[in-house]
Amino acid sequence: MTTKALSPSTLYLVATPIGNLEDITLRALRVLKECSLVAAEDTRHTGLLLRHFGISKPLISCHHFNETKRSERILSELSAGASIALVTDAGSPGISDPGERVVRAAVTAGFRVEPVPGPCALVAALTASGLGTEEFHFAGFLPHKSGQRLRRLRALLALPGTLALYESPYRIEKLMAELASILPDANVAAAREVTKKFEEFLRGSPSSLAEHFRKHPPKGEFVVLIERDPNSPELTAHGGEQPDSDQSFE
Repeated sequence: MTTKALSPSTLYLVATPIGNLEDITLRALRVLKECSLVAAEDTRHTGLLLRHFGISKPLISCHHFNETKRSERILSELSAGASIALVTDAGSPGISDPGERVVRAAVTAGFRVEPVPGPCALVAALTASGLGTEEFHFAGFLPHKSGQRLRRLRALLALPGTLALYESPYRIEKLMAELASILPDANVAAAREVTKKFEEFLRGSPSSLAEHFRKHPPKGEFVVLIERDPNSPELTAHGGEQPDSDQSFE
């Protein structure tokens, strides 16, 4: 198929590697080479990626702390006919990363938004987890505070299908302990460092994984997939929940 030139006044959402640089797509490379401007979560990180592939482009930052204000600059550039590539440090923009507010602003203003799909830690971990993929629910990161976490986790576990979460190495053991108390018969897959040199999939019950992390201090970011045993008793969002407390015990 013949490739077409980039369209003016278009925001391109370019997925970038989550670890292995070989995962970048040919289309992503072409968009990054031909766009007018790259809006990046971290210009230093993206600068290294562009230099690795021999690409030189103007860069502006667009991260969680300036996304709303930066949207104004991006809309102004789109109004002038620019084609802009929006990227994050890893994976698809807008998935537990900056991008959602920029996309919403561009769509509201009537500009074209075009996805350039590619690597995504969620999809990579889910498909290799061995758990159900027909229906799943992605919830990103849980709240840090204990009371909020338990309420949110219990509500999510009451949903059908596989639950997908992101978790840091500092709270993964805590998550397993929480799961063991709420849904001890769950099937869990914890994927870390997906596509990287030390990629690892750990599978088992919440208690067995909690024990593993007690013996082996975890490293790297995790994608956690949780599948209820069909014979487990039904959960409700509030049934059996401990008294509410937003105090953090971390």
